[in-house]
Amino acid sequence: MTAIYPGTFDPLTNGHLDIIERGAKMFNHLLVAIAENPGKNPLFTLEERVDSTISATKHLPNVNVEPFSCLLSNFMQKKKINVLLRGLRAVSDFEYELQLALMNRQLNEECETVFLMPNMSYIFLSSSMIREIARLGGDVKKFVPDSVERLIAEKFN
Repeated sequence: MTAIYPGTFDPLTNGHLDIIERGAKMFNHLLVAIAENPGKNPLFTLEERVDSTISATKHLPNVNVEPFSCLLSNFMQKKKINVLLRGLRAVSDFEYELQLALMNRQLNEECETVFLMPNMSYIFLSSSMIREIARLGGDVKKFVPDSVERLIAEKFN
């Protein structure tokens, strides 16, 4: 079985990587789908996000990384994948993720969403926090994979 783990990943965090690694154990193949999402005004380009994620997941042979710029349900249909993998950090994520899961099922009745809780040490992590810490000159090394740390250093130095 194949699943898609979609997101903007601006930037990829160790929390995201935790979900990817655990998803890679659950599914025969995991496609990390990186959304272009210009409406969020990402700090990193789509190419930077894809490249750093490929680098961070190279140890996982059944994980591939691809960009997408269309409606997620259309991307899923194009790829012939009906399972979404999503992470839930806290109760505050649940309502939003539930709405997404139900909307995706309305758009594609074959769509099923699997939720994973991240490792407890990553429950507080978010890409927006990482961007803020980096913007203010803080050390993000323990929160992101090495490939992302290098990208952040290039962006802010």
